[in-house]
Amino acid sequence: MMMNGNETCSLLVELFVEELPPKVLEKLGDTFANAIFEEIQYNGLTTEVSVCTSFASPRRLAAHITGVRSSKPVSDKLEKLMPLSVAIKDGAPTLALIKRLEKIGHADLAKLWPDAKKGVDSLLVQSDGKVECVYWRGQDSRLTLEMGLSQALGTSVRKLPIPKMMTYQLESNCSLPGWSSVQFVRPVHKIVALHGADVVPLNLLGLVSGRETEGHRFEARVSPVVIDHADKYEETMLSDGGILASFRRRRDDIKEQLKTTAEKLAGDVHVLNDPDLLDEVTALVERPNVLVCEFDKQFLEIPQECLILTMKANQKYFPLLDRSEKLTHQFLIVSNISPDDPSAVIGGNERVIRPRLADAKFFFDQDRKKTLASRVDGLNKVVYHNRLGSQGDRVDRIRTIARWLAPQFGLDPEQADRAALLAKSDLLTEMVGEFPELQGIMGGYYARHDGEHTEVAQAIADQYLMSPDHRSNKSNMVSSVLVLADRVETLVGIWGVGLKPTGDKDPYALRRHAITLIREFEFLSNTSQIEAASLPFKLNLDTFLAVAWSTFNEFSLAEGTLAELKTFIFDRYLNQLAPKYGVQIVQAVIVQQPPIQEVVKRVSAVTAFVQLREAPSLAAANKRISNILKKITHEHSPVSEALLLEDPEKFLYEAMLTLLPLAEQQFQDGDYIASLGTLAGLREPVDAFFEGVMVNTEDEVLRLNRQGLLRDLHQAMNQVADLSQLAN
Repeated sequence: MMMNGNETCSLLVELFVEELPPKVLEKLGDTFANAIFEEIQYNGLTTEVSVCTSFASPRRLAAHITGVRSSKPVSDKLEKLMPLSVAIKDGAPTLALIKRLEKIGHADLAKLWPDAKKGVDSLLVQSDGKVECVYWRGQDSRLTLEMGLSQALGTSVRKLPIPKMMTYQLESNCSLPGWSSVQFVRPVHKIVALHGADVVPLNLLGLVSGRETEGHRFEARVSPVVIDHADKYEETMLSDGGILASFRRRRDDIKEQLKTTAEKLAGDVHVLNDPDLLDEVTALVERPNVLVCEFDKQFLEIPQECLILTMKANQKYFPLLDRSEKLTHQFLIVSNISPDDPSAVIGGNERVIRPRLADAKFFFDQDRKKTLASRVDGLNKVVYHNRLGSQGDRVDRIRTIARWLAPQFGLDPEQADRAALLAKSDLLTEMVGEFPELQGIMGGYYARHDGEHTEVAQAIADQYLMSPDHRSNKSNMVSSVLVLADRVETLVGIWGVGLKPTGDKDPYALRRHAITLIREFEFLSNTSQIEAASLPFKLNLDTFLAVAWSTFNEFSLAEGTLAELKTFIFDRYLNQLAPKYGVQIVQAVIVQQPPIQEVVKRVSAVTAFVQLREAPSLAAANKRISNILKKITHEHSPVSEALLLEDPEKFLYEAMLTLLPLAEQQFQDGDYIASLGTLAGLREPVDAFFEGVMVNTEDEVLRLNRQGLLRDLHQAMNQVADLSQLAN
């Protein structure tokens, strides 16, 4: 039974379903609740202080909204229909007007319109500020919560972020008209819809709404769980249903239990930080209970990455690490039940993990019976891409690039070549075959076992890391060479065969590869961090890309690949830096595509420049000069001092003679802040020049000389960045 009038109460909507996809559960819950809230808000059923709260557990999506009206207040409405010239022809309503009136449910009004100029009670003619228009005047039809919520739920279901919905048949005893099969994420079994203490009658997804739902499969106090009032939902689900319905509260509860349980253990251990694992486990349990388990210490002989991955990926367990970040033989599980005696739960999980770890040990032992070097030839039988050859072909390309790079880092090319030769061999090991996420990591372990040089082994292990900050030894230049060679080979090859990113699709992770390359350039440009570097980092991106291109001589790559790829890399850099420095400042540097290792330094200099009081005036003048020079097609002539007739142009020329050599020297020294600061001294003569000199004078000789003066000024001012980009 629904309330009368416009009294506001809280609204509760819950769908009780079969197990939802855990990796998107939080997003499903938020989308479901927000879509309902936005729809009923749009329909005028909420108040200014209404608040929406989402709930999501493995078997339910729910929304609680405060301050919801039982119906939308009736209000006067004035709706513009169309211009009078379109509505009336020859003194009679047109077909367009009749159809528009039919759409709003008032087709009869056109027949009652005896005088188009005067209108009728519900139709009037008035100006919209430009032309005379026909308006409909009336009142909004009454919208009940039942009607609005039915629409809102339909909208919410359509907005759920699931690419493919399930289609399922309803039970044979379902007698609701219009429902024989249903499309939804998972089969829905019950719908709760309450406005305060009253049920909102709905017919959705083949079900009729009510106040009954289900709680925890094993720990619910009653079944079904009856919700007396919308505001008692969370409380009732916990007390009667045995469920923490809020995703966020459940996640916080698990996080706190993990922390306190670990603190109680001996050995100063802590839980491995993994937000994604925490979210997934939160989506798998309804009432979490953290317990301590352990495995045989003999398994700690296996590389800990293997053990951690199998615990996380296969069993959703939380590994425990000691103070030195070494894996311990204990781990935490999040159980969905809380028995008085948890020994059976603990024992069961310990039995489950043992064969998993035993498999990892078997793979590790078997893999070490063959060296990485002995596996290299096998890469020729592994397809990399049908247009780019085998993994063996790819290794040959990476080796060529690495040998070219090595001397620029003061490295022995043989060492870089060895790392590139062995880098992909672990793809043929059983461990990587079982756990592809361990590519590179296992190669590093096997290289050390084979007696390879320490820096070669580490480079193999580091090759898939996105940032040098994640390396244990940042001074290892072999790692840098291998990362750069690997990324540029992938970028040039994959882009060259037409597999560039489109929209949100990037199957070959080219955006990530570009960002990794950028971070490597940034890192290497700061030679103070690189103890092993014997040469300053001067790698040219154009040359680097061209060398990579040359390694594909047996394969056909699209023309224009290198230019497109260079722009793509700089665009990624713009996206990375813009949140910190602002788009305008970063764009001023990026548009010139300078040496990529200098971008941050130049952006910092421009950031300092824009703080100067001279900056706005110089940026505006620079933009004006750019516009003038764009229109010039002829070759520029050297500036003749004898042709400088006006005092302002003489003043500017003299200032340029004084300041430009200093700014140029500062630029060559890499002191970009000082160079721009020196150029700021040109503000007064530049302003005076534009105030007192006509550049495009009718005298061709004078015009060409003045254009040449501006060209020299433009070139000098825009060495660090394109200052015209800073003009508003």
